[in-house]
Amino acid sequence: MSLKTLLHWSFIFPLLSLAYYFFGIVDDNAWLATLGSLLLISSVLAAVHHAEVVAHKVGEPFGTIILAIAITVLEVGLIVSLMVAGGKETSTLARDTVFAAVMLILNGILGACLLVGGLKFKEQFFARTSGNMALISLVAIVVMTLILPNYTTSELSATFSKAQLIFFSVASLVIYSTFLMVQTVRHRNYFLPENDDEPHAEPPTNTESTMSLVFLLICLGVVVVMAKALSPTIESVVHNLGAPQALVGVIIAAVVLLPEGMAAIKAARRNQFQTSLNLALGSAIASIGLTIPCVAVVSIIYEMPLLLGLDIKSMVLLALSLYTVMLSLSRGKTNILYGVVLLVNLLAYIFTVIVP
Repeated sequence: MSLKTLLHWSFIFPLLSLAYYFFGIVDDNAWLATLGSLLLISSVLAAVHHAEVVAHKVGEPFGTIILAIAITVLEVGLIVSLMVAGGKETSTLARDTVFAAVMLILNGILGACLLVGGLKFKEQFFARTSGNMALISLVAIVVMTLILPNYTTSELSATFSKAQLIFFSVASLVIYSTFLMVQTVRHRNYFLPENDDEPHAEPPTNTESTMSLVFLLICLGVVVVMAKALSPTIESVVHNLGAPQALVGVIIAAVVLLPEGMAAIKAARRNQFQTSLNLALGSAIASIGLTIPCVAVVSIIYEMPLLLGLDIKSMVLLALSLYTVMLSLSRGKTNILYGVVLLVNLLAYIFTVIVP
């Protein structure tokens, strides 16, 4: 590997973030907090860059799976670190972040891909079966983990009992694992782009892939420790703005999903909407199907309360988003109207978080 490659920003910024953290620069200074936030975002972008390098090496659909799992590990790391640091006051953080991730993916990433692709190509085509498979898996996990807790009677408020939490965590893992098997083995052809005529760059060498894998793991660790260090600053900013605590979950989800959203939009601009769809829906399923079991384990080990059930307003917005996406993907081709409607749904969600 050349010196020029090693001096790439994706190798430098994670190391700068580590230096920022270990030298204890984090304090109440606004400029230093801003610097830390920029380093945190750069580490997220670096993690996804290295995930893309590894993904390029292994090919599709494994590439989008690696990216989705990397994003989910980031999300889980952020949530768990903030839960452990915040204690009982963060009982709704996992729910708010997972719900925000699902809403941002369904309405924001998919909506932007539909709009960008529709503006450039008028219509784009994809395998309708792949969308149906992903949506069936997503709806089942969403209903079981974010809606059902409101209607169980073993515990008061929107929580599961310990036995229920274990059961539905295992159920989420079973559904996600089965979807993964279908996507990669049994029906892999449904998830492969049909119009893949563009020239591709040469795949990275074994050395480059190994270095990217190592730095991917480093970046994941850096993001977790940086988020934990900066969490008081994030929460104080939200508090000073007079916004609800749920906005913290939206900020976490937005930071984590930003690079993946960029990758999905780039694929739509290349007329590869199937790749955009794989990235978006695969990430949504991984986000909730893997995050809930992980935070459930933390909740049980540390005996922390975990509120999962959504309020009525959030359930209405979630139902609207899922129904709109189902109709948008029901014909196997896209247009800009679907994108505009989904993006308006996203604005409605963000507005009602800030002005509940």
